[in-house]
Amino acid sequence: MSQQLTFLLADPYDLSRAGLRVFAQATAPEAAVIDLTDASRLPAALASPREGRTVVVVDYPHVDTRQADEALALIDRYAEVGWVVCTAELEPDFIRRLSRRKGVSIVLKTNAEEEIRSALRCAARGERFFCHQVTDLILNTTPQKDFHSLLTTTEKEVLRLIAQGLTVKEIAAQRHSSAHTIITHKKNIFRKLKVNNVYEATKYALRAGLVEMVEYYI
Repeated sequence: MSQQLTFLLADPYDLSRAGLRVFAQATAPEAAVIDLTDASRLPAALASPREGRTVVVVDYPHVDTRQADEALALIDRYAEVGWVVCTAELEPDFIRRLSRRKGVSIVLKTNAEEEIRSALRCAARGERFFCHQVTDLILNTTPQKDFHSLLTTTEKEVLRLIAQGLTVKEIAAQRHSSAHTIITHKKNIFRKLKVNNVYEATKYALRAGLVEMVEYYI
């Protein structure tokens, strides 16, 4: 590998991080390897200028929905970086969402050394790699009913505005509708998506691409 290479190891467990350091150094002896302890330090590390190619090796243990959304937003923001998610658990929804990102490789900590090193090599070359368990999960998962077939065009627009944080009155004013009409749309959206609150509905809007993460946080 001719260009300068840096591995950022973001794993909360000392033993795992030590093993990943050994694998990284064996995969690319000339590479710099930086310990970040855990994923919370990634944003600052990625914001620092660095020559050559950067590969992040990260574990996201016990990911809840908000943590998953934040992790994916960070990956999307630094799409030019190679990402190797090395995890102890196969959380199906998170794995499926990760697998849709071009620069992400996924392996399990229980994988043999060769699979983990293959993921590191692929990431260093700008390629992606899925271990056999992840590949099986992706291929054998029964797809859920298409989100876009559940809602009408109007309901999608109302959901988009809800996800942006607008109130019922603000949505009614923007759409030149009554508050009662917007409340009815909101109830229908919640019923069709089988959600109980705005936060859960917003997750659907994010996954469907109706609203960008940056809009959600503004």
